[in-house]
Amino acid sequence: TTNSLVMIQPTLLSYSFDGPPQPALLDSVSVQPNTILLLDTFFHVVVFHGETIAAWREAKYHEQEEHDAFRNLLEAPQTDAQMIMDSRFPVPRYIVCDQHKSEARFLMAKLNPSVSHNSEGGAGAAVFTDDVSLRVFMEHLMKLAVQS
Repeated sequence: TTNSLVMIQPTLLSYSFDGPPQPALLDSVSVQPNTILLLDTFFHVVVFHGETIAAWREAKYHEQEEHDAFRNLLEAPQTDAQMIMDSRFPVPRYIVCDQHKSEARFLMAKLNPSVSHNSEGGAGAAVFTDDVSLRVFMEHLMKLAVQS
């Protein structure tokens, strides 16, 4: 079933001012300061606010009438998360977090570390891990396969 697949391959949606929610790669390049991410791992539903979005929310821009688009952007992933939780048993743990805060680990632990403290720059948030990225793993695997 679909729920079994979500356990193996979590889903990640990206919400931004650029249009409707888009599927995003489970990769650190998906973490952007001006987006909201919705991660569904079956056991956890995480709403992750990028750095800029979190700062705007804390400044209470969403409570001002001229910022209707921002209010709608904040509400959309929460509504979708509620629909996911209403249709699932057991009910997943609901986590709302901001970039660079402690609960962001629930999202960051699921991402491919294509940008890490060992790599040279790149877009997205750096994932602090000793693991290698999928690209580095596949390159090493291809090198070993060719040697044999």
